[in-house]
Amino acid sequence: MGLTLAQKIIQSHLVSGNMVAGEEIALRIDQTLTQDATGTMAYLEFETMGIPRVRTERSVAYIDHNTLQSGFENADDHRFIQSIASKYGIWFSRPGNGICHQVHLERFGIPGKTLIGSDSHTPTGGGIGMLAFGAGGLDVAVAMGGGAYYITMPRMIKVNLTGKLSPFVTAKDVSLEILRILSVKGGVGSIIEWGGEGIASLSVPERATITNMGTELGATTSIFPSDEVTRAFLKAEGREEDYVPLSADADAVYDRIIDIDLSSLKPLIACPHMPDNVVTVESLRGTKVHQVCIGSCTNSSLLDMLKVAALLKGKTIHPDVSLSISPGSKQVLTMLSECGALTDMLASGARVLECACGPCIGMGFSPNSAGVSLRTFNRNFEGRSGTKDAGVYLVSPETAVAAALTAEITDPRLLGEAPVVTLPSQFRIDDSAVLAPADASEADKVEILRGPNIKRFPDCRPQKDSLSAELVLKVGDNITTDHIMPAGAKILPYRSNIPHLSQYCFGVCDATFPERAKKAGECFVVGGSNYGQGSSREHAALVPLYLGVRVVIAKSFARIHVANLINAGIMPLTFENPEDYDLLNQGDTLSLSNVYAGMDSGKITLSNETTGKKIALTCAFTERQKAMLKAGGLLAYTGQKND
Repeated sequence: MGLTLAQKIIQSHLVSGNMVAGEEIALRIDQTLTQDATGTMAYLEFETMGIPRVRTERSVAYIDHNTLQSGFENADDHRFIQSIASKYGIWFSRPGNGICHQVHLERFGIPGKTLIGSDSHTPTGGGIGMLAFGAGGLDVAVAMGGGAYYITMPRMIKVNLTGKLSPFVTAKDVSLEILRILSVKGGVGSIIEWGGEGIASLSVPERATITNMGTELGATTSIFPSDEVTRAFLKAEGREEDYVPLSADADAVYDRIIDIDLSSLKPLIACPHMPDNVVTVESLRGTKVHQVCIGSCTNSSLLDMLKVAALLKGKTIHPDVSLSISPGSKQVLTMLSECGALTDMLASGARVLECACGPCIGMGFSPNSAGVSLRTFNRNFEGRSGTKDAGVYLVSPETAVAAALTAEITDPRLLGEAPVVTLPSQFRIDDSAVLAPADASEADKVEILRGPNIKRFPDCRPQKDSLSAELVLKVGDNITTDHIMPAGAKILPYRSNIPHLSQYCFGVCDATFPERAKKAGECFVVGGSNYGQGSSREHAALVPLYLGVRVVIAKSFARIHVANLINAGIMPLTFENPEDYDLLNQGDTLSLSNVYAGMDSGKITLSNETTGKKIALTCAFTERQKAMLKAGGLLAYTGQKND
């Protein structure tokens, strides 16, 4: 029996465990990346480990999230990251050089290598044939120190593409189609492997759009083969020597196969407030639009930008629409400028923003109150844009331009003939904004620059054998990390200051939560299905830890978040019978006993002291995870191992 592409890369990087779906495996990690919203904490954690130099083949620190410097906080964080990167052997991508996933694809991604990043959209690297995972900062810190990355061996889903995309139908529409098929929960526990004759017509940027959006499926990662299309992209980047042909065996076995005929797809749109709320664009024709945003790590490549410029050339955006365009990297922006496409964008009335995440992470360009915003981004969670009552829709760049020109949701096929855009055979190479670290012999001379906003890691809290505490918060299904720990321009500057950040925890759900949790001292949180979906931000675990959350009980958890909870020393438990969720009410007093024995057996009984009800809970912790919880999280566990 042959191997899938993902299984081949896993096999070549396997440190421990067996490639059996559902079993824990440990992988050797070749590369890591961080960004500035998560990076400061990740580097504080790495520093705590006491390892003098990173042990990966390549680690890169990107500045792309917190680029609005309305106070000293972001600037201080950037100086801290730059200094610590220089000292510990990490490459540093300066502000303005671009979005981490776009730049990494351009300059550092290598087929067949493993990559983890403290950003949930790190699977973008799968577009170039990498096995790339989003992870919490603690996992990235351990990998930088040479430690293995632990995951549950995923199931394998094959998406078989046939045909070719029609004019004005794009890779974004492929992403939305698979979300329509599988939902935001359908990829949990799986790797999505793309193949079939249809992939030959998809460029690396298009493939990267698809693997980027695989994160919204809850998938462990997504990956394309490395073929002649990959070789052409790497050659254009001056990195043909990094090319390695990679594909699945002809007799590889998959747990599920999904067939998609590219020629049958239509322009699609995800409606508020979930990426899987997908309908055809034509079904919403005529809906008033106030704002359009083009960019993000999903659709900011040179290919995307050239199409946008061609559609805008000689036209003016509608006076009722505000249009922003964020090129994904300095490389993209420079090439747009050199070929005249940037002039066409500016002449249309568009506002060209910095090469950064910007509006996607709520860092500026929020919609007007109750406004409708069409965005080429990957998430449209409620309030993420910075305007809670905005209606945010996810679309392709072509559909975005159609709305910008008409001030309505408009099928882009009505714009006339689609522009023909081809990528150049050679990209403009300029790595001057990527700073090399200090030589190892000079590292001791590098001073770590710390600002007053950088606070220490929260205290570890070893999991006890018994616990009695209040159920301080009960929430529903699909609670995202944006619900737990919001993003946005007002909050992101405090990502390295857990005490201050704690004021905003669960603010979208219940603004009184932080005060009530601190008053309780120790507490439970209860959630529904797919709890913790979305971003990899470990702050969604670290801040609840700081506030006293000891246990989270849910119907089911998202992959990265459940790992982050265990890393923080918070115990995630699931209902054996999901309907028992209804037996718990906010304010109830809950108790657990014989927790350690329950960890071993996989079954723990919860007592609702308020109602007298007994509720069966389950867990499936590995020996390593049990030890981490008993120690108080990954940092404490690592410290114990090194004693």
